[in-house]
Amino acid sequence: MASKNKDRLAFLTMPAPASYVAGLGRGASGFTTRSDIGPARDGPSAEAIAEAQARRGEEAEYDPDAFQDPESETGLFAGTIYEADDEEADQIFARVDGAMESRRKARREAREAKERQKARVDRPKIQEQFSDLKRGLSAVTDEEWGNLPEVGNLTKRRKVRETRSYVVPDSILVGDRNKLGHESSLSAQQQIVDKAGDITDFVELGNARDKVLSLRLDQASGAASGLSTSINPKDYLTDLNSVSVKSEAEIGDIKKARMLFDSMVKSNPKYAQGWIAAACVEEHAGRMVAARKLINAGCQQCPKSEEIWLEAARLHKNDDAKVILANAVNSLQQSVKIWLRAADLEADPNVKKRVLRKALDSIPHSVRLWKEAINLETSASDARLLLARAVEIIPQSVELWLALAKLGSSEHAKGVLNKARKAVPTSHEIWIAAAHLIEHEAQQNASHGSPGETIDRTILAAVRELRKHGVSFSRDQWITEAENSDDLSMPLTCEAIVKSTISMDVEPEDRIPTWLGDLESLQLKKRLTAARAVAAFMLKVFPNRVDVWEKAIELEGASSSSEALFEKAVGYCPQAEVFWLRWAKKKWLDGNVPGARQILEQAFLANPESENIWLAAVKLEAENGEQDVARALLIRAREVANTSRIWMKAAVFERQQGRPQEALAILQTALAKFPTFSKLYMIQGQIHENLGDHVASRASFTAGLKSCPKDPRLWILASRLEEKDGKSIKARSLLEKARLMIPGDETLWAEAVLVEERSNTFVSAKSVLARALQACPSSCHLWAISVWRESRPTRKSRAADAMSKSGKHPLVLCTVARLFWAERKIEKARDWFHRAVQAALEDSLDLGDIWAWWLRFEREYGTETRQQEVVSACIAAAPRHGEVWQPIAKALGNEAKSTADILNLVVDALDDR
Repeated sequence: MASKNKDRLAFLTMPAPASYVAGLGRGASGFTTRSDIGPARDGPSAEAIAEAQARRGEEAEYDPDAFQDPESETGLFAGTIYEADDEEADQIFARVDGAMESRRKARREAREAKERQKARVDRPKIQEQFSDLKRGLSAVTDEEWGNLPEVGNLTKRRKVRETRSYVVPDSILVGDRNKLGHESSLSAQQQIVDKAGDITDFVELGNARDKVLSLRLDQASGAASGLSTSINPKDYLTDLNSVSVKSEAEIGDIKKARMLFDSMVKSNPKYAQGWIAAACVEEHAGRMVAARKLINAGCQQCPKSEEIWLEAARLHKNDDAKVILANAVNSLQQSVKIWLRAADLEADPNVKKRVLRKALDSIPHSVRLWKEAINLETSASDARLLLARAVEIIPQSVELWLALAKLGSSEHAKGVLNKARKAVPTSHEIWIAAAHLIEHEAQQNASHGSPGETIDRTILAAVRELRKHGVSFSRDQWITEAENSDDLSMPLTCEAIVKSTISMDVEPEDRIPTWLGDLESLQLKKRLTAARAVAAFMLKVFPNRVDVWEKAIELEGASSSSEALFEKAVGYCPQAEVFWLRWAKKKWLDGNVPGARQILEQAFLANPESENIWLAAVKLEAENGEQDVARALLIRAREVANTSRIWMKAAVFERQQGRPQEALAILQTALAKFPTFSKLYMIQGQIHENLGDHVASRASFTAGLKSCPKDPRLWILASRLEEKDGKSIKARSLLEKARLMIPGDETLWAEAVLVEERSNTFVSAKSVLARALQACPSSCHLWAISVWRESRPTRKSRAADAMSKSGKHPLVLCTVARLFWAERKIEKARDWFHRAVQAALEDSLDLGDIWAWWLRFEREYGTETRQQEVVSACIAAAPRHGEVWQPIAKALGNEAKSTADILNLVVDALDDR
């Protein structure tokens, strides 16, 4: 039995198979130890592990290296050579991958941007919802901020009410009663008897108190002189105002500062700033005697400090300060400030002169002392003698040389400036002063001739000499000197400086932008002479530049010299139509019609196919009553230039002359030549409408909409025709179709609102207006309409929203002015009308309706002078557009009327609105 058990357990002593893993059958395939495999024994192979896993029904583990990318140069292609075609293939694949990635990125970014935009519209941030109100806070003034009430505790706290009551003891009640009582007699203890047996007389005590008080008041009133026995109420109140009452904290700070500075002056008595600070502390505390003692001690300890002597003189009275400064002069004879302070203390001019002359004996090289001494002289000869002596002692002072040159005659000034140039060859002021002297002589003596060449040579010599002596005087500094000469009304010197120095340190390729920048900067600074000099120099260098000629003509304005500029401009730039037209217009406005014709004839020779010149000639003849000549010119222009605008003007001319059939014939030919020119269809439809032929007018507008579907004016005219014919539904339909064809056009939305209002459907008008503001959130026209469609209490808030949304457009500003006008706030309304026209001029918007509203306002509340000012400003602005202005200006019979006449007609039309 024992042998049987022994045989059964014999496997425990047997060696394990080669592929045996302890616990492999139970799933512990990876659990092996060094004792299991032995010191030189490998673990199970991959095949053995796979076989064991297969017996258990497990799937084989994924080997990441089984399908490794061959680009890693391992595995199958590990031993191959990376050749040029491999590199080319890699580059091609990389480009394809990059292109695909960029395309996916663009699509992804577009999709994300669209999602963000949609989310921002659907769920705007609270910050965006209140952005208008936040921007409005910038207009709140400091006074309005200060008037805001303090925010208290608005939380609804539960108030705890005391319900318990206590009985007050009788002792408290009796004590309070005694506090409120008054006694009119003295007790026995209070009646103190003196040695003589008399009772104390309180009346005498009161009189003594009054006497002491009066003595103190006398001392206060006579503090300055010590002799006054009466009180000056004004001075006394002034003294009381000068008394500063110190708080406990301030007194404590003064005590700390006094201790610190006392320690400083004791530890370092030679430090002058410590004595000055200590004296200032006492002065702030109101202890002038202590301050003077401290500063006097500081003067003894620091006799070589200039600041401490000046501070001592400030703290003392006038007489004492003179003594202190006399002692200071003994210690510091070379201090200019002390000598000047001593001279300031003297009231007599002669004494001041003596002090300054003593100072000059001690400090002869001080320019400031010489200037102060010269300023005290009342005689020009004495001042000249002092200046002559000053320039001998200080030959490097440019100020003294220039002052000496101003005091003499012209010949004397020339001699002085020549000596100054030799003494100070590095000074540009002396050269410029010489140029000013030459120009001044020419201005005083008209027969002297033109000094321009002499001044040019003087400035050129100045530039040359400064370079010779190594003076780095930059180009910008020379331009600044030219501006100074312009301010001094020395135009020749200004031009000479510009001509001689404007090319300094400028590269050839940078000349045009640099010089144009200088010209615009000078123009903004109102230095017109310097700007003209820059323009003249540029025209010499670049005579064929049209933009430079335009700047030069703009600078000349309406002066007589502009004629010569126009003549030179058309000579150098004959193809520039703008110069011919502006020159002819100037001649016409001056009343010289033959001269204007002659200029236009020359323009025809230089620009035979220019439609602007042809139309200008037609306008000149038509407005001067030469209708046949104008018609002949238009016929010739259609043959030579043959442009759509000339054909349109020809039809308009015949229409204005009362010949509609001829105008229709011209339009028929023009439409065959230019079928996509929308204005031809408009004019044709309007002529048929005026003739009462609505069918032909509708056909013209329909043809125009087919050829020019993107022109909103055609849609509006077609809609108004239908509305005039009593077909409001058709008008609405046309405008709906137009908005689909031209989305986001504010004029179409505004017309739709007006159509609803003219049809008396105000609810629909309000709905259309709301949709319009959503489609065009920044439309000034729509916002101006929406303000007046609000109820009276909400118009101001609506106007504020309109200004924030439209960027303070002139139309919105005009609407705000009309709001103030309706509230009878006259000055505010006038101010806002002025803002509106200024904004229109700055933005180059020639809106005539704003001027008409302003004139209507002035007719109601202004004077004739104000009305004339508005009319004059409107004529100068020459507006041509506007919702009411343009139809009236283009109406039949108004083509020859002036701006003032059109303005009056528009004002009358506004009265009916």
